Amino acid sequence: MNELWLFFGFLGHDQYTQLIVHTLIAALLAVLVAKLATKKLQLVPSGLQNVMEAVVQGIIYIGKDVANEEVARKYLVLAGSLAIFIFFGNVLGIIPGFESPTGNVNLTLTLALIVFFYYHYEGIKAQGLGHYIAHFAGPVKWLAPLMFPVEILSHFSRIISLAFRLFGNIKGDDLFLAVLLMLAPWVFPLAGYALLTFSAFLQAFVFMVLTYVYIYGAITGQEEAL
Repeated sequence: MNELWLFFGFLGHDQYTQLIVHTLIAALLAVLVAKLATKKLQLVPSGLQNVMEAVVQGIIYIGKDVANEEVARKYLVLAGSLAIFIFFGNVLGIIPGFESPTGNVNLTLTLALIVFFYYHYEGIKAQGLGHYIAHFAGPVKWLAPLMFPVEILSHFSRIISLAFRLFGNIKGDDLFLAVLLMLAPWVFPLAGYALLTFSAFLQAFVFMVLTYVYIYGAITGQEEAL
């Protein structure tokens, strides 16, 4: 099936070659859109600048709702970059001839590890190493031997949650599209494409929200069970 639809199949059909190629395409699309949106900045935005300003304002609004305005703006670059890159990576798989790099667990695991290590770094920087480690022991001292390993496992489970939630949903979307194209190859499945586009947006949104949640929890000590 893949050989019929991959425009870059001549480079090799192994998953790692295609992962690298489509990851670069998604990254280049994100950079290109950002460049075009900021090429001729206007006081009264229009066109792509207007769209991207709406996207940025939306990300800040969600960040404020999840945490607060200071956190939303401070970590906008990370959360926004992840959201936009993941969206383009998701959408690529909707276009026949391309694959979603986010449908490969190697990429989603890498993104999850970036978030994991970054929010711990920010937590240590904000609270200090001793205080940050101490909050893993919980509020009751005599429960610390039980709470500490539970908290450690909870944090490591976030890697699995972030990586496999994104991977599983996008991989499922790719398979759904493949079935649609096999069943109706000569009919443009508009409803299916609309559904998959919404799913691409939703998965990018969820990853962005969880990034904000984990960072906010780390720098304030208010952990959320997500």
